[in-house]
Amino acid sequence: MTKRTNRITIEDVARAAGVSTMTVSRVLNNKGEIREATRERILRIIDELGYRPSRVARSLATNRTYTLGVVVPDIVNPFFAQLVSGAQTVAWQHGYHMLLCHTGEDYEREETVLNLLEDTQVDGVLVCSARLPDEQLIPLLAKQDAVVLLNRQLISERAGIIGVNDVAGAVTAVQHLLHTGHERVGLIVGPPNSTSARERRRGFALANEAGGHPENTPLQVNCSPNTPSGYQATLALLQAHPEINGLFCYNDLVAVGALQACKALGRRVPQDIALVGCDDIPLAGLISPSLTTLAVDKEQLGAEAIQLLIDRIHGHLPTAHILIEQTLVIRESAP
Repeated sequence: MTKRTNRITIEDVARAAGVSTMTVSRVLNNKGEIREATRERILRIIDELGYRPSRVARSLATNRTYTLGVVVPDIVNPFFAQLVSGAQTVAWQHGYHMLLCHTGEDYEREETVLNLLEDTQVDGVLVCSARLPDEQLIPLLAKQDAVVLLNRQLISERAGIIGVNDVAGAVTAVQHLLHTGHERVGLIVGPPNSTSARERRRGFALANEAGGHPENTPLQVNCSPNTPSGYQATLALLQAHPEINGLFCYNDLVAVGALQACKALGRRVPQDIALVGCDDIPLAGLISPSLTTLAVDKEQLGAEAIQLLIDRIHGHLPTAHILIEQTLVIRESAP
C-alpha cells in the first residue's frame, strides 16, 4: 500500500520563500502591500511545491465554507439536470463548490436534507420546487444564512425568489390549442403541493375563460411529475371525458405518458387529440410525434438562481421576484 505523502503547508511555502506565513497569506488573498518581486517568488514556490490552500483553514479565516447546497426533487428529470449544470458553472466561477441533494419528491427527505445542509454549514442553499408546506419550510430556511427558492412562492424575507412565469406559459399553451380548433382542452396538472402546478392551473383557467370555454376548467387531474403517472392520469381523464381533443401537460415527462395513454386508447396524435408539454427537455424533439412544448432556458435559470444566492451571501438582498418567460415550441403533437 502506497504511503500517503505529507500535505504541503503554508509554513513550508513560507520557509522556502524566506518570508512569514502572514506574507504568504497576503499573497494568496491578494491583500496588503507586497513587493512585486516577493510576490512573484512566493507564487513560483507555491507552483513548484504544489501547494493548495486548506479549505478548512480558509473557512476558519473567512467564516465561510465556500460550499452551496442545491436541493432538487428529481435528479432523473432532465429539467433539473440542465438547471444544475448552469448553476454549477456560475458557482465554480465564484470559487464555490456545490452539494447536490435529491429528495425524490418526498416531504420527510426534503426536511432531512435541509437539516443536513445546516449541519454541514453551507454558505447558502438553493431549493428547487420545494414541496414542504410553509409552516415546515419557513423554520428550516430561517436556519440558513442565505436562501434562494426556485419555482416556489413564499412570503419570507429569508429567501430570494426566482422562477418561470407559469401563468403566462399556460395561457400561451392553451390559447394555441384553442386557436388551432381544439375547443375541449384538458389539463394533466402536477402535484397539488407544487407552486408550478397551481400557477399552470391558474393560467389554464384564464385562457379558457378568455377563449369563451369556461366549461373546460374542471377537465383536469393531478399526477406525479413523471411518465408512468402521466400515463395513468391521462387514461383516467380521457375515459371520463372522451370529448377532450386537446391536452396541456404539467411537463414533458408527463406528456410522454399522455402520448402512451392516447395510443393505448386508440386516440391519434395530433389528428384526434393534440398535446402540449412543458420544459422542452431534449427528449421532446426526439420522440414521435415530436412534442409541442413550452421552452425555458434551464441552464440560464440555474445560473441566475445561483448568482442570486451568491449575491445574498455577500449581503446584497434583492427583493424583486425574478420571473423567466417561456416560449412555445411548435412540433408535431400540436401543429
